[in-house]
Amino acid sequence: MKGYMGRVLRVDLTTGDIRHEDISDEVYESFLSGVGLGAYYLFNHIPAGADPLGPENILGIVSGVLTNTGSLVTGRWMAVCKSPLTGGWGDANCGGTLAPAIKQCGVDAIFFSGISEKPVYLYMDSEGAELRDAAHVWGKDAVEAEELLEEECKTNKKPKVAVIGQAGENKSLISGIVNDAGRISARSGVGAVMGSKNLKAIVLQGSGRTEIADGEGMKAYSKEVGTKIKNANLPKFFKGWLFPYMGTLMSKQKKVSAMDGMLAAMINKKFGTCVVNTLGMTNGDCPVKNWGGSVVDFKKKKYKKLNPDNVLARETKKYSCSSCVIGCGGICDISDVRGGKYKHTHKPEYETCSSFGCLSLNDDLDAIFYINEMLNRAGMDTISAGNTVAFAIECFENGILTEADTGGIRLKWGDADAIIALLEKMINREGIGDFLADGVKVASERIGKNAGQFAVHVGGQEPGMHDPKMDPLLGIHFSDPTPGRHTIGGAVYYNAMHLWKEVSWAPAVTKYPKSEEYIPSDKEALKSIATTAYKLLTDGSGGCFFAMILGVDHWNLFKMLNLATGWNLSADDYMKIGKRIQTVRQLFNMKHGVESRDYIPRGRVIGDPPLSGGALKGISLDIEEMVRLTWKNFGWDEKTGVPKDEVIRELNLNELVK
Repeated sequence: MKGYMGRVLRVDLTTGDIRHEDISDEVYESFLSGVGLGAYYLFNHIPAGADPLGPENILGIVSGVLTNTGSLVTGRWMAVCKSPLTGGWGDANCGGTLAPAIKQCGVDAIFFSGISEKPVYLYMDSEGAELRDAAHVWGKDAVEAEELLEEECKTNKKPKVAVIGQAGENKSLISGIVNDAGRISARSGVGAVMGSKNLKAIVLQGSGRTEIADGEGMKAYSKEVGTKIKNANLPKFFKGWLFPYMGTLMSKQKKVSAMDGMLAAMINKKFGTCVVNTLGMTNGDCPVKNWGGSVVDFKKKKYKKLNPDNVLARETKKYSCSSCVIGCGGICDISDVRGGKYKHTHKPEYETCSSFGCLSLNDDLDAIFYINEMLNRAGMDTISAGNTVAFAIECFENGILTEADTGGIRLKWGDADAIIALLEKMINREGIGDFLADGVKVASERIGKNAGQFAVHVGGQEPGMHDPKMDPLLGIHFSDPTPGRHTIGGAVYYNAMHLWKEVSWAPAVTKYPKSEEYIPSDKEALKSIATTAYKLLTDGSGGCFFAMILGVDHWNLFKMLNLATGWNLSADDYMKIGKRIQTVRQLFNMKHGVESRDYIPRGRVIGDPPLSGGALKGISLDIEEMVRLTWKNFGWDEKTGVPKDEVIRELNLNELVK
C-alpha cells in the first residue's frame, strides 16, 4: 500500500454515524484515487434515480495518489457527486492546500450521505472525526467562515478548511466549494449538494505521512522537474501587449505542429491564465456577446483594457497551490475598488475575466476584480454565472425580460453596475435572481417566452470560455460525462503533451494542416481518447492541468505513479486505467437515465448559426460525426454512447462495479 492510505471516511449526516471503510488494493490498482476512486464509489453507492439534493446522493471530497508524496504539482482535490445541474455524473477540480490535509488525516476520501437536521461542519484530525455545530458560521460568506473556523480549530498548526458560501447554502445549482479564501471547486453544482446536506464546512488538521515505494527516486525526479520549471522564464521584455499579436498570428496559421509544453509554464509563471484575455480575442478563442459575437463587437479599444499587464498591476504577491512550482495564481489589492468593500482577492482567472468581460461586452476591469471576489465569497461558479448573466442581458435586449421582471435593473451589454446588481440577486435568490441562480437551462425553462433560443449550455452546464470552433477537439471534450468542460483537453494541449512518445496507440504529431482538425476521423478521435484518459489519470493522481500540458518530457505522470506505488506499469497499462475511469463515469450517467446524445454541444457553441465576423467567421463543426467516431473508438455504441459489453469485459468492470 504505497501512495494511498487504503481507506476512506464515510459520514452519514442523517444519523451522525462516522466510520472508516477499507478500500482494497484492487480498487486503487484499477482506478487510482481522486476522480477514479470517486467514480468507483459513487457508482456503487448512489441508487438509480436518487435526488441530487436528497439524502441518497453522496458528496465525495477526494485526494490523489500522488498528493503528499513529494511529487510536484500534484496538490489538487476533487469534489464528486450526482450533479444537480446535469442530473448525471458531477465532479469539480480544485487547487489550494486542502488536498494533502485529506491524506494527513489518514484517508484518501471523505464521503457524505444523508442530510443533517441542522447546520454542521466535520472536524477531522489524525485521531478521528466528529460533527460540530455550524450555526455560528451559517450565513457567513466563504472567506468569513473559513477565517472563523481556522481560529476556532487551531491547535499547534492552522487547519485546512473547505466551505460553502451563501450560494451553496441557498442551493444554487451553479455553486461550488471554497478553500484558501477563494480557490473554488466550482463546477457541476457541488456546492448545492453540500448545502442541501446542511454541511457548511470540512475542517482538517491531521499530521500523518504518506508512504511511497521509492522515496529517493521521487526526490530526484522532483528535483529534476523543479529545476526545469525554475529555469524556464520569459524574456524580461515580454509584456502583455504582445498577446493580441500572437493571437492574430495563431489565427492565420495554416499548419500546426507539436510544441514544447514548457512555454505554457513560462507564461503561467509570469502572468497566469489572464493572457488569454487578449490573445483569445484575436484568435477567436474568447466567446463574445453570449457566444453570438466576435472581436467585431468587442474591439481593441475595449479588450485592451483587460491586458494581462493591467491585471498584474494589482498583484501584491504570487500564489501557489500545494506542491506547485509554477505558481500561476496571485493575491491582488482591490482596496480602492467600488468603495473598498473588499481589500484583497485572488487574481481573476481568464475564465472569470472572459465570463464577465467579452461575454457580456464589459470592459471595466475593476468591476471584474470586484465580481471575482464577490462570487468567490459567495461560492458561485464564475463560468456558469457569467453565461447566465449574458443570457439574461440578451433576453432583456429582446423584450423577453423587462424591468418589472428584474426588479428595476435595466440590463444592457457592457453595464458593469447592472451585472453586479443582478449577481447580488442571484447569490441571495431574490426576485429574478431566484430564476437565474440555477443556471441557463433552468432559467430559460422558467422564463419561457422562447428564451431557450438564447440559452447557451451543454447538457445543462454552461460551457467554459474557449470556443470549439477554434479547436474542434475541445468540442468533442464538451460532450464528456461532465459536459461543457474546457479542462479536459484540446488539440493545442494534445500537441504539447507528446503522449505518443510513451503510449503505443496515441497518434504521433509532426506538422499537419490546421484544416485536418475540422475533418472527423479516427485519428482525431484517438487524440481525444488519449487526452481524456491522461487527464483522468491526472485527476486520479491529484495533478494539475497545467502540469499535464507541460508534456511527458517535462512532467511524466507514468513515471511518478510508478515511483509512488511501485507498480512498475507501462504507459499503456496506465492509460487503460484512464479509459476505465471514463467508462465508469459514462456508465454512471446511463444508470441515472442520462441520454449521452443530450451532452453533444449544439447551437452557437459549434457554429449553428456561424459567426459573421472575427477569426472564426463562417465556421461550423460536424460535431455529431466527431463524437460518433470518438464513441466508436472508445468501444461505445456509436449512436447512443452506451459502453459495449466487450469493453466492459476488457476493462474488468463486471467485477469492479455492481
